[in-house]
Amino acid sequence: MEHSRAQIVATLGPASKDKDVIEQMMQHQMDVVRLNFSWGTYDEHAGYINAVREVAQKLGRKIPIIQDLSGPRLQEEKGHHIDISARDLITAKDIRDLNFGLEHEVDYIAMSYVGTADDVAELRRLIREAGKSTPIISKVERQKAIDNIDSIIDASDAIMIARGDMGNEVPLEKIPLVEKEIIMKCKAAGKPVITATQMFLSMVENPEPSRAEITDVFFAISNGSDAVMLSEETSKGKYPVEAVTFMEKATLEAEHLYKLKVNPL
Repeated sequence: MEHSRAQIVATLGPASKDKDVIEQMMQHQMDVVRLNFSWGTYDEHAGYINAVREVAQKLGRKIPIIQDLSGPRLQEEKGHHIDISARDLITAKDIRDLNFGLEHEVDYIAMSYVGTADDVAELRRLIREAGKSTPIISKVERQKAIDNIDSIIDASDAIMIARGDMGNEVPLEKIPLVEKEIIMKCKAAGKPVITATQMFLSMVENPEPSRAEITDVFFAISNGSDAVMLSEETSKGKYPVEAVTFMEKATLEAEHLYKLKVNPL
């Protein structure tokens, strides 16, 4: 069976915690797992990690695990955004979470609300102090990060285009252009780039994506994304396996037309 070269990242949560669901997601080409540390307990995250590794071993696959640190995040009724009053980008909670992730040998650390290359350097220092060399994925979701994108790409091991929070600072109509420009810069630098957020959002409730969502994934791949990510769709949605399945179909279709070099995670 043909599989996409670009990777599919799926976020685990209550909807996808069971091993049989995780196994089905892997069989339908989930390539990478994301754990969102804005939610859940350490016991829950340890359960996800253990389940992923057990199922991956059973299927003879290597499934990298991304730990996504929450950063100075403010939750509100209609969503969340950065706490602009926070003194530090890496919070006390992030440091506790980081230590947990490093102890459990996660494969990547994703850093929220990156603004400059110095932010990435500070996280790398903490990782090295813990005796690890875990790669860093910088989440680009602020105008400040877009302004400093070249140095952030240089300082990072991979980039995530986090379009959700980006929409709080960047006019929505400009996001497609920003996405394309960041992908082009990452490709030129040889750094993996993940396009994320709301790709199949309608699948939280529906068994198939909208036509517009399929088009979004198609163009994310044709523009050169090395990976595309599912968030709520697989963590709390009603159809996590179907979301991965449709993501693989859309990705493959784009790759049939655009033979692009992929930098896997």
